[in-house]
Amino acid sequence: MSPHKRWIRLWSGAATAALTLAMAGAAQASAADIDNAKNADFESGLTNWTCSASSGTTVSSPVHGGAAALKATPAGQDNARCSQTVAVKPDSTYTLSAWVQGGYTYLGVTGTGTTDVSTWTPDSSSWKQLSTSFTTGSSTTSVTVYTHGWYGQAAYYADDVSVYGPDGGGGGDPAPTVPSAPSGLTVSGTTSSSVSLTWNPVSNATGYSVHRDGTKVTAVTGTSATVTGLAASTSYSFQVTATNAAGESVKSAAVTGRTLATGGGGGGSLPRHAVTGYWQNFDNGATVQRVSDVSAQYDIIAVAFADATTTPGAVTFNLDSAGLGGYTVDQFKADIKAKQAAGKKVIVSVGGERGTVTVNDAASATNFANSVYALMQTYGFDGVDIDLENGLDATYMTQALRALSAKAGPSMVLTMAPQTIDMQSTSNSYFRTALNVKDILTVVNMQYYNSGSMLGCDGKVYSQGSVDFLTALACIQLEGGLSPSQVGLGLPASTRAAGSGYVSPTVVNNALDCLTKGTGCGSFKPPRTYPDLRGAMTWSTNWDATAGNAWSGAVGPHVHALP
Repeated sequence: MSPHKRWIRLWSGAATAALTLAMAGAAQASAADIDNAKNADFESGLTNWTCSASSGTTVSSPVHGGAAALKATPAGQDNARCSQTVAVKPDSTYTLSAWVQGGYTYLGVTGTGTTDVSTWTPDSSSWKQLSTSFTTGSSTTSVTVYTHGWYGQAAYYADDVSVYGPDGGGGGDPAPTVPSAPSGLTVSGTTSSSVSLTWNPVSNATGYSVHRDGTKVTAVTGTSATVTGLAASTSYSFQVTATNAAGESVKSAAVTGRTLATGGGGGGSLPRHAVTGYWQNFDNGATVQRVSDVSAQYDIIAVAFADATTTPGAVTFNLDSAGLGGYTVDQFKADIKAKQAAGKKVIVSVGGERGTVTVNDAASATNFANSVYALMQTYGFDGVDIDLENGLDATYMTQALRALSAKAGPSMVLTMAPQTIDMQSTSNSYFRTALNVKDILTVVNMQYYNSGSMLGCDGKVYSQGSVDFLTALACIQLEGGLSPSQVGLGLPASTRAAGSGYVSPTVVNNALDCLTKGTGCGSFKPPRTYPDLRGAMTWSTNWDATAGNAWSGAVGPHVHALP
């Protein structure tokens, strides 16, 4: 622990004690109390707010309520302090609160004339309410309320700030009115036991209630929800209402969602345990293959890679016929059909180490979905693999994949190949994207190579190239929200296939046994077994062939024999 962090914890404890005493003596709120803050929901930009070093702006996502929120970014010696002067009454008690998300966030007040107070929270991936109380002095007529982040930490978001208490005479935002009914309610995904919904944000709403067949089943603060515990192959009617302190809106127009006949994300008729291999559409020294040459041990063949176009978000595919010894497009298509006839899935991979596809707004998300679907139609691909190693935007990649799924249907195969750093925390964009599309996701084959040492789910550091590295890092995904059937182990097929991280097939198989059966483990012991673990992946079928298919020959049968 650094001295700096120790100071924060000591300060937090002292502040908490002070706040407890202050709140214990707080007076009961009266019926005349109001929110004295102005533009407390940032719907009017930064009006009435001042942010240090131009650190603040307003954004449309994420928001806690309404259509806008504050985003403030610490930089250098600036902690992104945003403040407002609020008129108050002397000798009065007020409750200060705000909803926050993102990096370290502080909420406080100065100039009270008594004891200035503050509260804080470490980084949070979802909206969290901060709240404290203060009492004004005998001559205090205004105070300064503020939010700020912390040096070297990520940007924070704040919304729906409130300074609730006696009217200070300076006026606040108008009293809330009952919000209007949400519009744009749509079914964004289904499984055999759940229906996911999205809708448009409603101005001045602070929350939403979801109704199934006329009965309220859940309440959320955002504009999406997943209703679970449903029966398979059953249609349900859904409506949404918007809420705030003034009350609840009338119900939205109804939509119907029908659950699937069978459960668990996309992928259609894949086996319970599957092996994924990347097929190279280029010659880099590995064995040049046609799709027909790929070992029968591979259940999913990811064609690497689709190419970016000049249209943002859009991709295309160009078969390297010359580099592949005269392999024609017609032969390529015929080989895909033959693999599919043998029960295999063939998908197109987007990205790679040098991939430059960027999906960062609604237009590029639409372009991505439309172009990938066009490739599926042209070549007969069963789906898509997301291998964007230079980062992705969780909001718009989610939008793109849902739009693609809506076009392609529930049999679409959707795989991902994040790097180890991308799956260290559920707050990372790749992990958030995987969780966002869990109902249509087939498998995440994280790359356990070219990474160096990483944290496992027990908080300990593990070096790549060991059973512990594979099992302790897989545990993060397995305990972080993904279904075991959506987790695979991605390894190089040979020492030449990656810069580092190669392990023998025996180590791969031991890790699979450790996770599914509790045997073959190293020093790390998973908290439970995961018999539904999907399987393993390798880069690449070509490097595997160069080594005499030693990887697929050993790992393939082992995966297919898992419980």
